[in-house]
Amino acid sequence: MTSPNEQDHPNHAQHTPTGSAAALAAVALLEEVREDLAATELPLALTDSEQARREAASAVAQLDDYILPRYRSLDAPLLAVVGGSTGAGKSTLVNGIVGHPVTRAGAIRPTTRQPILLHHPSEADWFEGQRVLPSLSRIRGSVTHSPVPANRAGAVPDAAAMSSLVLVADPGVPAGVAVLDAPDVDSISDDNRKLAAQLLAAADLWVFVTTANRYADAVPWKLLLNAASRDIMVGVVLDRVPPGAEEEVSEDLRSLLDREGLAAAQLFVIPETTLDPMGMLPAGAVQPLRAWLADLAADAAGRSDIARRTLNGTVRAMAGRVSAVAQAAREQQHAATNLEEAAVGAYRDAADRILDATRDGALLRGEVLARWQDFVGTGEFFRTLEQNVGRFRDRVGAFFRGEPAPAVRVEAAIETGLQAVIVDEAANAAEDTDQRWRNDPAGRQLLGTDDLSGTTPGFEDRAAAEIRVWQEALMDMIRTEGQGKRTQARWLSFGINGLGAALMIVVFSMTAGLTGLEVGVAGGTAVVGQRLLEAVFGEDAVRRMAEKAREDLHTRCLVLLQEERRKFLSRLPEYDGSIPDTLAAHAAALVRLADNA
Repeated sequence: MTSPNEQDHPNHAQHTPTGSAAALAAVALLEEVREDLAATELPLALTDSEQARREAASAVAQLDDYILPRYRSLDAPLLAVVGGSTGAGKSTLVNGIVGHPVTRAGAIRPTTRQPILLHHPSEADWFEGQRVLPSLSRIRGSVTHSPVPANRAGAVPDAAAMSSLVLVADPGVPAGVAVLDAPDVDSISDDNRKLAAQLLAAADLWVFVTTANRYADAVPWKLLLNAASRDIMVGVVLDRVPPGAEEEVSEDLRSLLDREGLAAAQLFVIPETTLDPMGMLPAGAVQPLRAWLADLAADAAGRSDIARRTLNGTVRAMAGRVSAVAQAAREQQHAATNLEEAAVGAYRDAADRILDATRDGALLRGEVLARWQDFVGTGEFFRTLEQNVGRFRDRVGAFFRGEPAPAVRVEAAIETGLQAVIVDEAANAAEDTDQRWRNDPAGRQLLGTDDLSGTTPGFEDRAAAEIRVWQEALMDMIRTEGQGKRTQARWLSFGINGLGAALMIVVFSMTAGLTGLEVGVAGGTAVVGQRLLEAVFGEDAVRRMAEKAREDLHTRCLVLLQEERRKFLSRLPEYDGSIPDTLAAHAAALVRLADNA
């Protein structure tokens, strides 16, 4: 995979650590981590999903902006990002570092509306390409020596300004260190805050600016704690300290830094003072900070140590972020599985209830029972059956040949009754699934305002059509079973529809669901059908056909309900089930990478 950071850097080949197999392996691992993070989707509305999505996006950005470029170019100049709160004086401090006001020619001036990267003229190649911060376009700025305009830190940045990085070559910046003036970390603009966080995440070291009355604010400290987790070198500038309060305020700030794991941070105190006509601080006020940066720039070995220290700390912190995203992906899959199981279970239970209805005699109630009684006759018919099966066969055969319509009416009644059961149970399954999904935040998100608690349009017709196909298959089974000449004569004498109606009655003949008079009536009618079929095909064949017909009906009902539940399951996102484990493995590999560096 080719990273965006490799785009068009004029000296890319000479800065890539091709001589180190370990470095190349590290880059390959980091590219895999980036690819898998970018491919990780967390679409379900779980409690921590939004935070995890931001974490994944931020991790990808940091890999692009800092980790991969720094691994490929360990000898590149250090990037010192100057960040801090609104009105802390960051831009004034940057001007003090280079020794004069820094502006761009034209209307856009050096405020926190747009990030400005200052570098030594000899090091332009490192920053003009897309080596670092590849998502920001480059604008070549210029240096003037005019007064700094009034502070406009609260202004909302336009999109073009926020997507570009102004590059200014200035000999006042020591070779070996570039200085980037970032937007306010607590800006009223969301885009401004996001960009500030992105720039700070791309830094080799921070120059964090705060003031005597705001150094304990929560937002800056959240970022400083992030710096501590990355083991990044930090210089803290305490600006605008009232006369006489330097010692008290600096001691309190130093105590806070020590307590939060930033004991190694350099602290610079700038007293409250009046700016000169050029908007500049007195040279002596900024000299300690300038000297610190110059010393860092002059020490090549020290710069390399700083770069490696920050890189290793960032990779170690990245491992925790990747692990958190892996856990979020695992929770997403678990939530999706629960929703899927709710739908599958509801429709499976519906299929089981339909099957129960086909074997407990319930379908022999009402219209089906009445049509079957019309078909086979009354009590005299049963007495004939008991007296002589042969006479029964002759009488029923004549009845079938003369009046086929009653058998068709039995089929129609069975179709109507069975359709009602299937539609009712499908509606129950939909209602159950809809309710269970709406009780889950992820399910509510997937359903939105759609009501899926009933059957889909046309389901009743599809159910009726499937029942008719089942009945036709049952008739074909009877034809197949009666292929022998002797048997064929028998079933021809009774009529295919009559035998089909009888087999359907046998399929629904168990009487566990009937009570009282229904037991005797339904049971008697079932015996009629069974004795009739046995007279034609034999007892074993009848048992086999009934079981096969019931299984076929159950399978068709399952297919119908599976198609019906698709309205729920189609809303679930598709997941690569290996992603959580892959990310977890990446996290462990990143820890090893940082430990072995």
